[in-house]
Amino acid sequence: MSIKCAMMLGDDDQFRETTDSRSRGAARAEARGPSVGVLSRKKRWRRFKWSVRIAVILFVIGYLKFVGFDGQFYYPNSKVYFQPEEFGLAYEDVTFPTRDGLMLSGWFLPARGKPKGTVVHFHGNAANISNHVALVHWLPAAGYHVLMFDYREYGKSEGHITRAGTILDGHAALDFALSRPEAKHLPLFFYGQSLGGAVAIVVAAERPEVNGVVAESTFSNYRRIAARHARGMVYFDWLSKLLASLTISSGHDPLDVVDRLAPRALLVIAAENDRLCFPELARELYDAAGEPKSYWLAPRAEHLSILDEHPRELSERMMAFFEQARTNNAR
Repeated sequence: MSIKCAMMLGDDDQFRETTDSRSRGAARAEARGPSVGVLSRKKRWRRFKWSVRIAVILFVIGYLKFVGFDGQFYYPNSKVYFQPEEFGLAYEDVTFPTRDGLMLSGWFLPARGKPKGTVVHFHGNAANISNHVALVHWLPAAGYHVLMFDYREYGKSEGHITRAGTILDGHAALDFALSRPEAKHLPLFFYGQSLGGAVAIVVAAERPEVNGVVAESTFSNYRRIAARHARGMVYFDWLSKLLASLTISSGHDPLDVVDRLAPRALLVIAAENDRLCFPELARELYDAAGEPKSYWLAPRAEHLSILDEHPRELSERMMAFFEQARTNNAR
């Protein structure tokens, strides 16, 4: 073997020895794990990520708790859909104040012929009175004065809509109806549809001047109807209820006060195919109410379509209810 080859072999052995030494050192370092500095950085990063997550969760919970989705119940606008004269109705534009200093607007529709009573109409959650006059246009011909009014922010009414505000608005409408000379010495009734049924029951529970309440296509509890709708988005019933409890505030629920209407009469009307205000929620109101009370599930009808589907039966049932309530209050 030449000296050159020997030297090359020696260098190769030395290279392998150095490489093996480095490999053993790396293996020992790997066995020992990352350095203290690396661990410290990873721990700080993990803490930072969890801090951000917790902050986001707390923000979302706080937002839902104090702001929530209560506003999703209301869709006001000032568009003019119909005028009363399109239904052959006489009417008067009226305005009146609320207890918190706002001015509400409405229409007073006088009865034809000898009046039998006054009906304060509480409309649903969308548009304004001009879109709901079609649902009550038949009442003046049946002998009843009708006061239609817009909640705050609806139509020409001032203010910003809130759940508590709707209750104040209902009280203001009742005060105004009672002040009308046409309404003196006549029985007074509430007719609430959809959201308006919930508001009407809460107001009537606090006001003995109301002789009876008709609640059509309404619901028992704000969180319950929200949970019922959430069921279409989440699989679990418990999760829909949790979401509703986090996003919808409590308070002013008709289910909590409907028993205070008695001995005044209550008529609960539900639509069999209602997918907005589910009939089982209306039934809850009926079950919780005291006597006298009655319940009608209108077959095949959808939300607020009962007048179209069953016009004769709706009017007959309501006229019989008003007459019975008048008789009860005359005793």
